[in-house]
Amino acid sequence: MGHATDAPGAEGSAKAAGGSTRAGARVLGPPRLRGFAAQVLRGQAQVTFLPSAVAGAVFCLALAAAGWEYGLYGLAGTAVGTATARLLGADRDRVGTGLEGFNACLTALCCAVFLGARHLSTALLALAACVVVTVVTAAVVQLLGVWGLPSLTLPYCLVASVMTIGAPGFRRVWHQGEGLAALPRHATGTTALGPAELARGFFADFAQIFFMPQWYVGALLLLGLLLADRRAAGVACLGSAVGIATAWALGAPAARIADGTTGYNSVLVALALCGVFLPARPATVAYALVGAGAATAVAPAMAALFAPSGGHAFTWPFVVTTLVFLAGAKSFPRVSGSPPAA
Repeated sequence: MGHATDAPGAEGSAKAAGGSTRAGARVLGPPRLRGFAAQVLRGQAQVTFLPSAVAGAVFCLALAAAGWEYGLYGLAGTAVGTATARLLGADRDRVGTGLEGFNACLTALCCAVFLGARHLSTALLALAACVVVTVVTAAVVQLLGVWGLPSLTLPYCLVASVMTIGAPGFRRVWHQGEGLAALPRHATGTTALGPAELARGFFADFAQIFFMPQWYVGALLLLGLLLADRRAAGVACLGSAVGIATAWALGAPAARIADGTTGYNSVLVALALCGVFLPARPATVAYALVGAGAATAVAPAMAALFAPSGGHAFTWPFVVTTLVFLAGAKSFPRVSGSPPAA
């Protein structure tokens, strides 16, 4: 999601995300294969706005720690999205910094998690979905670019929502028994948080960006962030802390805080609003953390909205919150660093 180049006037993904396109340049193999491998790894890292092949490699290991199938789906999905963009002649800078791979990565993982990773039909559908999401990405970039806004993970959210809502209607695709459609229910369970739940929730906030609930997966993902950009890692940690605090203050069940489902959107919002699409400064830190708290509050609303049709919140709270805050920032020069729009 290092989608800084989606928006006119952005600083460029490598600079804005604090990453470096030099990362991952030392990949063995022929020059063309070496270049493609680096693009794929950067695509995985761009899920957290980092054009860093080193971070992407660590992210691959993190997904594999959750299950070899998830590591394979994430890597293959990114490769398919990147290859599709290259074949269609997408902008070389976007391809080179991984901007054409991260939506495909998340789309492939979505198929694996919701449809069952070990079914041939899932693999074939994931392959097709990664091609489609690349086209959707191009369309969204063009549409949002009119307002100077980035595409974020909107292409992935659109394709993933269609997939989860529509899949139960196809017997060769759906292997999970009953569909996911359900009426929204009020929160239940204790709200008391102990140190163990807090620690698990903090790391799980990172893991849930990739659909994984394991705290150790989140710890590896945080390690990848630290290796690529310590500032970005610090902002992400603040986003997770604000997400946990907001969820607890509003009375979210401790189990949902501990498994990371209440806080992963806050991590992404904090990253996007401080140092990627807006300059890193004290004002934007505060602005980003307000956005992180807002995303945490928006998440149950999005989940309730999609639940009756069998959909999922995915990163919709992140997308909606970030776009609103970025559009609003144009009126706040202390945040945007430029005069307010007329």
